[in-house]
Amino acid sequence: MANQKRGKQSFQLQEPPVITAWANVAGKKETEGPLGYTFDIKCRDAYFGQKTWEQAEKQMQQQALKKLAEKAGMAQTDFDLVFSGDLLNQCIGSSFTLRNTGIPHIGLYGACSTMAESLLMASMAVGGGFADKVVAMTSSHFASSERQYRFPLGYGGQRTPTAQWTVTGSGAALVCSKGSGPKITACTIGTVTDLGIKDANNMGAAMAPAAYATIRAHFDDLHTAPEDFDEIVTGDLGQLGKELLLDLARQDGINLGGKLTDCGCLVFDNTKQDVHAGGSGCGCSAITLCGYLLGQLKEKKLKKILFCGTGALLSPTSTQQGLPIPGVCHAVCITGG
Repeated sequence: MANQKRGKQSFQLQEPPVITAWANVAGKKETEGPLGYTFDIKCRDAYFGQKTWEQAEKQMQQQALKKLAEKAGMAQTDFDLVFSGDLLNQCIGSSFTLRNTGIPHIGLYGACSTMAESLLMASMAVGGGFADKVVAMTSSHFASSERQYRFPLGYGGQRTPTAQWTVTGSGAALVCSKGSGPKITACTIGTVTDLGIKDANNMGAAMAPAAYATIRAHFDDLHTAPEDFDEIVTGDLGQLGKELLLDLARQDGINLGGKLTDCGCLVFDNTKQDVHAGGSGCGCSAITLCGYLLGQLKEKKLKKILFCGTGALLSPTSTQQGLPIPGVCHAVCITGG
């Protein structure tokens, strides 16, 4: 019996799992941004001591997992399960990170929604009594993403004003059945939404409808409203996508103004750093959550947030074939510990 399910897409955890520890790793540009003080590991080398950007992404996840274990006061082998994913083909950043570790691993792909997706899956595993110590983790790298999805960096292509800057970073959170820390009380699983946006350099517009659909479903399923949260935090819509989300909500009679913020707008200083519409990538919401946001909840500066990871479900193949970009958003309600 699905006794924790609420409405069509949501569930409310009867024994809320606890986020007992978190860790993050960030690159040079991210460290120079306004959230630099919240990063555990800061690296000025884009290769992270490796030979390729893809191996650098693997190295970031390994460092995040190691730091998480250190902060939790346990060995990595104490983890019951890891949910992780990334933007690389076949999620090789995650699988190469976990290879030969002996840690059970389930790979995920939700594009830039992967931090929320992995956190949601971890909360289901712990809240359902299937595990006690589960890691939610993801990463992205500016150069590996550019190589896979767009043009080679050496090409020197012009970036459009709607383009976003893929964050180089990795975040990991430990979700446990017991302990102290912020609690996951409810989640909403997103639906794939496609309104026909085809511009791969305007992912904020592609993801905004999915973000609104999930936020609205969370409100309806759990009988809640914007005023019940200190902040509603989207994954990486960027400035343009954020404005579109606010407009979609206004058209539906919902005022998100004053509550809505976006990780893509938080991680960089757009007045000093040339990132166009803001940050993006799996690492964008991961390093923002596993540092600044969870820190604010731990210090009781925030009491309750709705963390909404947004993802653009495109591939180089679908873009080359002229297909539109579907979007998805998963929401996780987190309260201060």
